[in-house]
Amino acid sequence: MEAAKDIYYVGVNDHSIDLFEGQYVVPNGMAYNSYVILDEKIAVMDTVDAGFTEEWLGNLEKVLQGRCPDYLVIQHMEPDHSASIPAFLAKYPEAQIVGSAQAFKMMGQFFDVDLTGKQKIAANGGTLELGTHTLQFIAAPMVHWPEVLVTYDAAAKVLFSADAFGKFGALDVEEDWACEARRYYFGIVGKYGMQAGNMLKKAADLDIQTICPLHGPILSENLDYYLNLYATWTSYGVESEGVFIAYASIYGHTAEAAKCLASKLEEKGIKASIADLAREDMAEAVEDAFRYGKLVLACNTYNNSINPFMQDFINRLVERNYQKRTIAFIENGSWAPMAAKVMKGMLEGCKELTFTENTVTILSAMKAADEEKIAALAEELA
Repeated sequence: MEAAKDIYYVGVNDHSIDLFEGQYVVPNGMAYNSYVILDEKIAVMDTVDAGFTEEWLGNLEKVLQGRCPDYLVIQHMEPDHSASIPAFLAKYPEAQIVGSAQAFKMMGQFFDVDLTGKQKIAANGGTLELGTHTLQFIAAPMVHWPEVLVTYDAAAKVLFSADAFGKFGALDVEEDWACEARRYYFGIVGKYGMQAGNMLKKAADLDIQTICPLHGPILSENLDYYLNLYATWTSYGVESEGVFIAYASIYGHTAEAAKCLASKLEEKGIKASIADLAREDMAEAVEDAFRYGKLVLACNTYNNSINPFMQDFINRLVERNYQKRTIAFIENGSWAPMAAKVMKGMLEGCKELTFTENTVTILSAMKAADEEKIAALAEELA
């Protein structure tokens, strides 16, 4: 597939994977993207996961049509993008490897390969001349590893964006981009919003007509849509107006309160999204917590603390620098309700959070008075 003039896609689809990075459910698989730039000199952009090395080399051979690549550019050293480096070197021993200084350090940690005379360090702002095409390297540390580069080709007006603008899902499956890209971003890159935002600022003056990420589809139409979403995500801005209610419940009483609140918000014309943390994909719950501007945490007291599913959820938010949101609490307890205090304490290190005046405390099961308290919370959130 030609991604742009002289640039060809040689990546692979993985439908054998069930958990990406050992934790993210990927029902539609994953794509490991790699590209070839055919010019006077040939550059290959990244490799693929070790399970698909032979397929990738076959794709590469078809595009090269007997030519040998001059360079292998490694933008990111995670094994799903770098694991085929040794096989590439065995097949094309004359090629040079291009990457950041940190990437070469990591290569020595991952592989036992002799890179003597094969290393070409790509510094921030450095270039690589291929002929018509000149690659410009932009350091993107901590998006989401320290060695990461993104690469701009001015001739084709293409940004090779490494893991930025990536998404879950193989390329031979049709699905909405935003949902799986959002889940991917906040799950994997989200902790480093400032660094991802800095990368966007560095690229802001470039004339970009195509984005070639390492996961997900090549983006070449309606780029403002993707760029604006990323600008929102990297700045921890609010993407969708509404309230996200995340609950953890033992016997259903806390769940009843959460659903009651959702109903009262909907009656007021407020979008309310709700998730049972014990049963729904935790990564999707994290995604929705960042998508909406208001979050309600509903939880039972458990062992003088909180339900383990809620504890896991809040920990995930905190480690991803959760911020710039309004937070409300619904707690439940039969003799010593502690959930609201514990949840608020876990969030105290987060920036720019606003806590509602109303906190709903339920003693065991919902009563009429509790519904009135929930109505007051809905009024405040609205």
